[in-house]
Amino acid sequence: MAHEHQHHSAAEGQAPAGNHRRRLAIAFGITFAVFIAQAVGALITGSLALLTDTAHMLTDTSGLLVALVAATLMLKPPTPERTWGFRRIEVMAAMGQATLLLIVGVYTAVEGVLRLLDPPEVPGTELLVFGVIGLVANVASIAVLSSGRDANFNMRAAFLEVLGDALGSLGVIVAAILIATTGFQRADPIAGLFIAALIVPRAVKLLGETSRVLMEFTPKGLDLEEVRGHILDLEHVRAVHDLHASTVATGLPVISGHIVVEERCFTDGCAADVLREVRHCVAEHFEVSIEHSTFQIETQSVRDDEPPTLG
Repeated sequence: MAHEHQHHSAAEGQAPAGNHRRRLAIAFGITFAVFIAQAVGALITGSLALLTDTAHMLTDTSGLLVALVAATLMLKPPTPERTWGFRRIEVMAAMGQATLLLIVGVYTAVEGVLRLLDPPEVPGTELLVFGVIGLVANVASIAVLSSGRDANFNMRAAFLEVLGDALGSLGVIVAAILIATTGFQRADPIAGLFIAALIVPRAVKLLGETSRVLMEFTPKGLDLEEVRGHILDLEHVRAVHDLHASTVATGLPVISGHIVVEERCFTDGCAADVLREVRHCVAEHFEVSIEHSTFQIETQSVRDDEPPTLG
């Protein structure tokens, strides 16, 4: 008895990515329109805060477009050449967006410090108008994306982007009010630094999470040694090796391993019982439920013929 598989066509408890395409399309349209408006505003006012928010908006516009394309590609069925289809493209899209956000954040931080030392004059009234336009549009995008924000990496990245834009627009508004009422020009670079402080941490966090998936690290919350111990406690199991777990995409953790059983299990039929128990164990006993499992049931003599492994 070599292998046993459990297959689920969609992530457990998750709606298919295509269900979110309409939300992404609406958010993309809103964000693109605001990007154009803010780009004009940045040229008119010369504001670092607005320029930063515009660059952030450009990043988010491209990110939402990538997210929309990714959500469409994720609907394509698996093939013999692409056995997981395009499920992992949502992880790659989220990583690309996070990288762009990090670049924008670092640039803003550097430029903000330079402008604190020598702040240029920025018209507060015009800055306020464009800040309000950005905030209203971002709140609309947040409303569109909020219900699907936990669906996958792709949707979460999109939601975080428009949320960051909304906070950035709020920073622009505060800076505009301070400049208009007090003439404090350093409010503009301070607002730019505030936006950078919003962008960088979440970009780093998202990069870390997507990197874990692409590097095929063990899913968070799953202790493989605990899994090994549970399996070893099962009747007839003598050893466990080549035990690996990773995440293909959001909501799709997978696990594989070799289970060494007593020789008689292949004559009295208990090998099938062991396999069922192992599958049930990884699906039910741990914080991370793994429905897609691949286990090889073998005897010690078969194990002795295999090359050395790390697992």
